[in-house]
Amino acid sequence: MQPRACLRAHLSQPILTAGQLCHNSRCDSSYRRSRLCRRAHGGSLRAVADSSGKLNVLVVGGGGREHALAWKLASSPKCNVLYCSPGNAGIAMEPVVQVIPDLQIADHEQVSTWCKQNQIGLVAIGPEQPLVDGLADALEAADIRVFGPSAKASRLEGSKRFMKDLCRKYNIPTAKYEVFNNPEQAKVYIRDQAAPIVVKADGLAAGKGVIVATSSDEACAAVDDMLVNKAFGAAGSNIVVEEFLEGEEASFFALLDGSTCLPLASAQDHKAVGEGDTGPNTGGMGAYSPAPAVTPVIEAQVMQDIVQRTADALVAEGCPYRGVLFAGLMIKDGKAKLLEHNVRFGDPECQGLMLRLESDLLEVLLAACDGKLADVKLLWLPGAALTVVMAAKGYPGSYQKGSIIQGLDKVVTAKVFHAGTARDAADNITAVGGRVLGVSATGKDVMEAQQNAYKAVDTIDWPEGFVRRDIGWRAIERM
Repeated sequence: MQPRACLRAHLSQPILTAGQLCHNSRCDSSYRRSRLCRRAHGGSLRAVADSSGKLNVLVVGGGGREHALAWKLASSPKCNVLYCSPGNAGIAMEPVVQVIPDLQIADHEQVSTWCKQNQIGLVAIGPEQPLVDGLADALEAADIRVFGPSAKASRLEGSKRFMKDLCRKYNIPTAKYEVFNNPEQAKVYIRDQAAPIVVKADGLAAGKGVIVATSSDEACAAVDDMLVNKAFGAAGSNIVVEEFLEGEEASFFALLDGSTCLPLASAQDHKAVGEGDTGPNTGGMGAYSPAPAVTPVIEAQVMQDIVQRTADALVAEGCPYRGVLFAGLMIKDGKAKLLEHNVRFGDPECQGLMLRLESDLLEVLLAACDGKLADVKLLWLPGAALTVVMAAKGYPGSYQKGSIIQGLDKVVTAKVFHAGTARDAADNITAVGGRVLGVSATGKDVMEAQQNAYKAVDTIDWPEGFVRRDIGWRAIERM
């Protein structure tokens, strides 16, 4: 039973507080212990606002994605103070933003206590690890409003086996696969399949647990690496072996509030470090939105066959999903199949989405938390957005830290989102990570957005950094 119906069914019932279970058989079991059911009963879980109705917000994370989220949330008229932990040098420069570098995000009790002390009305969790670790559950149990899925729902990203099994059970289109913890059985299966073939560590492996093998021998070596040599520790104690899907890859994002699915936008990123999509994979060297490959027809199919089915499946499994859902897609012959789910915004895709979004992000996230996405209509800036990542030379291998970045104040054609930056003792902005800046621009189309982004890149003085010069090439080829 949905929240409004739940309210009607329980007008005579006592208020439910955190952790209490609704025993009315008319309430769907997936909602009985959720914040949605509790709020429908008039429970205590509320946003904390000052006398003007403004909220204090905490963004968890310190990368380019979190800079984009903090920048957009802080622009809301409803935002009082925005805190970000741990934050970075660029986030600290945003108006009404304070970085909290010493908050121990892994200590859920400390985070909950800090939120209460600082009257936080909304917590938005950026990275996947705190979600998989159950930070959203801990905050919700403390009656703190949080945007991000529960630990159980976060298994969509935390366990590739869980995601694939869910797809099989609920008929969500994806690649054929099998799961193994015995290396010899995995090798027998691999030799019966055609190459290329994909071998994945089940758990989170810092983006390194996926091997696209071009031969059976290479796939079997990956099996030994994961299951015998324990290259990824516990994350590789089970592996998924799946068919290699051909086609064009794209990303799609949607907001979920437990039942309603609201489409956001499509995007395409560039994982390879080199131009022409060559060289080793990275966390992402650039991205653009929207992705021309995701046509209105394909978007409708993705929403129906992948996003909505996933949402319905999680309700049926007793862990309704509330947050942003990323669907990694492979598109061929006008149809999309699911490569993977992530339980957070992509990075660097998020930067472009935040530039394009004209709606008040704080209001939208509050609606997602409150089960009210059905009432939301999103407004988007016409045209396109494109992000070029400036990385430290040597990335994704070893790279120098501490080099000084200058010229950021001269950028006029783009917004620069910081990822791996800090301030040194002389107050200089310095590079402390591999992916350091996300130079993000808009335009009437991808080509104009690309031109604006590279003008800004060329304004920045950082000899120790590098960029790819062809971000957006697929979309431009279609023009």
